Amino acid sequence: MLEENKKKSLGRGLEALLGEMSEDIAGSETTHQKADNNININDIRISNYQPRKDFDEDAINALADSIKEKGVLQPLIVRKTADGYELIAGERRLRASKIAGLTEVPVIIKELSDNEVLEIALIENLLRENLSAIEEANAYQKLIDNFSHTQEKIASTVGKSRSYIANTLRLLSLPEKVQEMVSQGKLSAGHARCLVGLDNAEALAEKIIKEDLNVRDTEALVAKQKEAPDANNKKPRPQKSGDILDIEQNLNKNLGLRIKITPNKQGGGKVVLQYASVAELDMIINILEQKKPAEINLQNTVFKAPEASNEKFSIKFVD
Repeated sequence: MLEENKKKSLGRGLEALLGEMSEDIAGSETTHQKADNNININDIRISNYQPRKDFDEDAINALADSIKEKGVLQPLIVRKTADGYELIAGERRLRASKIAGLTEVPVIIKELSDNEVLEIALIENLLRENLSAIEEANAYQKLIDNFSHTQEKIASTVGKSRSYIANTLRLLSLPEKVQEMVSQGKLSAGHARCLVGLDNAEALAEKIIKEDLNVRDTEALVAKQKEAPDANNKKPRPQKSGDILDIEQNLNKNLGLRIKITPNKQGGGKVVLQYASVAELDMIINILEQKKPAEINLQNTVFKAPEASNEKFSIKFVD
């Protein structure tokens, strides 16, 4: 059902370029279509705008066997050139027809510009299930660069979500060697997406292949990789001395307040007075606002509250 919806979407995307022939590209290769003419197979040359470079030879041979038995049921799309015809859509059928020994093939002749030929070739190839993720990403990028397609328009044309298009395009930011691994089928698109944005993507890709990691393992590996630098860069907090801890305990015990003392490397620090009620807050304010410094004797230690004019003294109330 998903593939059927995808084909219908592609057909609508090509309708503006090919009119009724949109279904020829997006439809099944076993569907009969009406050809304009039969032409000599040797008069057809492969378009320079064809984005696909690799073809599944086993699939081509299987199609050739079908053509030997039933003929070419779906015409090729071509345009007239000075020395013959240029193929617009149907390279698999053309290759299979040559293997099957045909001398003529049915065609539909269209008048199209170079840009239209490229756009059609790109969209036709996006229909194929065996297109690699990198080939797919390059096709999307060409639609953006050459035809000013937005990601939303591409998504609508090929029957995918915009986020899928965006994530596929991100693969093009990977190092060239990692992209080659994806094209060769050594890495899946899921593996590759985990590596986007990492400086050591190539090394991690080799590790994934060597250890035969699945996508979930790869996600865990990358997460660990991202956490490591942060852990190494964290500055150790100054440790509280035994004296500071004793002072905290004595203040907490004698004042009945939660008091936290945090020293810093410069020899200073901060004292945080935590209160649980408005009454406790009033008590703290009364002590600090006394005109004369308040003295608090805790066992053998005397603490004096600083004058209000002391600019280096700050108070932070924490609920």
